[in-house]
Amino acid sequence: MSTEHTSTSQKNSSAAALSTSDTGSPGGFGVTAETLAPSALDIHVLSQELGRQVRDVAEIPARCVCGNPLVAATAPRLSNGSPFPTVFYLAHPVITAAASRFEAEGKMYEMTDRIAEDPEIAQQYQAAHENYIAERERIRLQTGTEEVPEIDGISAGGMPTRVKCLHAVLGHTLSVGRGINPFGDETLDLIAEYWTPEQCACDPAWRESFEG
Repeated sequence: MSTEHTSTSQKNSSAAALSTSDTGSPGGFGVTAETLAPSALDIHVLSQELGRQVRDVAEIPARCVCGNPLVAATAPRLSNGSPFPTVFYLAHPVITAAASRFEAEGKMYEMTDRIAEDPEIAQQYQAAHENYIAERERIRLQTGTEEVPEIDGISAGGMPTRVKCLHAVLGHTLSVGRGINPFGDETLDLIAEYWTPEQCACDPAWRESFEG
């Protein structure tokens, strides 16, 4: 598995998808420039997915094939003043549950070992860390948020030295596309038994309960 994933990441990193901060166009799954902005329906669906009222959502960087949000992009400082480094927050419960299965199996530790063993994948993961910070800065500027010195140099998910959270690296891949975060890409492959970007696993009640 390690060799297969590494070769895929190498191919992707040499040619592939650039993120929004690099190209000016969204690279996330299921989104276009016209569908990045969150609607009232999006906020409602996100709240249904997470089981709480969401706030400070700046973008919807990844969508289901049905149009529902998969990830919420959040300003790096919340409206209550708290710093929030995890700009790409994985929201869809089916996807989070799938990632949790592999966290329970300890996949993060296997991935972390490979960072120390494979200089090439370590370099790719370092680049993913830098991309994450660049994307967060883009959203900070877009939302008019003041600088957040408390999280300078901090990305998410343990980047760049370890893999601490599969939800974070998977949220990154869904938000910027394949070829940027090698372990987000691998996690997306791992959960294919439970969910893929080509299928809808949404609860119709999320939309049906909207009173907009």
